[in-house]
Amino acid sequence: MNDHSHTPRTKPRYSATFDEYTLSEIRRAAATGIYDIRGAGAKRKVPHFDDLLFLGASMSRYPLEGYRERCGTDVVLGTRFAKKPIALKIPVTIAGMSFGSLSANAKEALGRGASAMGTSTTTGDGGMTDEERGHSTMLVYQYLPSRYGMNPDDLKRADAIEIVIGQGAKPGGGGMLLGQKITERVASMRTLPVGIDQRSACRHPDWTGPDDLEIKIEELREITDWEKPIYVKVGAARPYYDTALAVKSGADVVVVDGMQGGTAATQEIFIEHVGIPTLAAVRQAVKALQDLGMHRKVQLIVSGGIRNGADVAKALALGADAVAIGTAALVALGDNDPHYQAEYEALGTSAGAYDDWHEGRDPAGITTQDPALMARLDPVAAGRRLANYLAVLTLEAQTIARACGKSHVHNLEPEDLVALTIEAAAMANVPLAGTSWIPGSNGNF
Repeated sequence: MNDHSHTPRTKPRYSATFDEYTLSEIRRAAATGIYDIRGAGAKRKVPHFDDLLFLGASMSRYPLEGYRERCGTDVVLGTRFAKKPIALKIPVTIAGMSFGSLSANAKEALGRGASAMGTSTTTGDGGMTDEERGHSTMLVYQYLPSRYGMNPDDLKRADAIEIVIGQGAKPGGGGMLLGQKITERVASMRTLPVGIDQRSACRHPDWTGPDDLEIKIEELREITDWEKPIYVKVGAARPYYDTALAVKSGADVVVVDGMQGGTAATQEIFIEHVGIPTLAAVRQAVKALQDLGMHRKVQLIVSGGIRNGADVAKALALGADAVAIGTAALVALGDNDPHYQAEYEALGTSAGAYDDWHEGRDPAGITTQDPALMARLDPVAAGRRLANYLAVLTLEAQTIARACGKSHVHNLEPEDLVALTIEAAAMANVPLAGTSWIPGSNGNF
C-alpha cells in the first residue's frame, strides 16, 4: 500500500477572474438578491496620471529659481460670454457635493477652505445652504436633472452655474440619497417626504439634446442678466463629442469628470464598469476645443482622481485650465481618518476603505445627517486643513512648472511629458519614455 502522507502538494491557487472580492460579492448577491450600493469612485486600477513623467529642464531648457522667480497659478473661468467671469488664485476648485450627501458642517468647511485659498466651491444636488453661501467667496450653483432645491433666487446669488449632464462615476445614470439621510431639512429643500429613498433623474426633463441645451443656457443667462459663467459638466464617456456639443450650445466652461470621480451613492457595478479614465478623457476634450478654435477661450476643468500637485500639473500640461477635487477634499476634511479606526471596524470596514456613505453613519461626521456624528466635524478646523491641502497642491504644481522652465502653470505643455506605458502614451498622446514613439500618432484618438 502506497503512503501518500508526504507527497508534495501545490499551494491553493486563487483565480484572477474569481478573486476573493468577486467571490464575496457573488455570495452577498446570492444572499440578498439586491445589487451593492456604495459611495466614492472606481477602485479598480486604470491608466492614470502616475503613468506620466515630466521632463525637467537640463541643457536644453532653463529651470526657474524656486524662491526668486515667479510662477503664476491664477486662472479666469467664463471669459467667453459672462459679464462677470470668475477669477481664481489657484487652478484647483472644489467639485459639486450636495448637502444631503454631506453634512452642513462639511459644506461649510469646504467653503471656508476654498475661500481661504481664493478658489471656488460647488453646491451639488439639492440646492444651496446658507452655511455654504455664507462661507464661500465664489460658489458655483449646480443645475441638475432632478431640479431638487432649484431656486431662481439662488441662481442669482451664485457666482456661476454648472449644468450637470453627468458624473464620471455614473455617466448615463442618476444619483441616490437613501431615506436615512433625508432629514426634515433635506426633505424641505428637495420637496421630498422625510425618510424615503430618493433617486435622481438620469436626464434633464425639459430638453433632449444640444439644440435644446442652447435654449436652456440662454434662459439661464437671461435669469442672471448674462453675468454668470455657464459651465456644462459631463461624465467622461465620449469626451470629444460631448465637449464639442457643449461648446456649440454656448457653454463658457466645460467640466469633464473621469471614472475615478466620486459619487454619494451608486451601484458598485456602475462605478467600476461605466465611463473612461480621466487620463483618457483629457486630450480628447482638448482636441475638440482645438478643432473648434476654442481652446483657452472656453475653459476646461478636469476632475476624477486628482490627488496631488503632480496630477494637477499633468492635467494642465495636457491642456486643462483647472482641475476639481472631491474625494481628496473630503479626506483633507477628515474622511476615513485612522483616528476612527475602531468605529470603522464596528461598521465592518476600515479607515481608508470606508465607502458606505449612503448609510449616514460616517464616524467623521462628513457623509451623514446624524446630529451627534455631524457635531464631530469642526468646520473651522476642517476648513483650515482643506486650505493647507490646497496650498500644498499649488506649491507642488509650481515646483514642477519651475523645474520645466515655466513662469506660469498654464505654460506647461504636452512636450514636457513622457509616458511609462504604451496605454498612457496613446491616451495622453505623448511619447513613450526613452523613445519618440507616440502610439496612434496620426492624431486620431
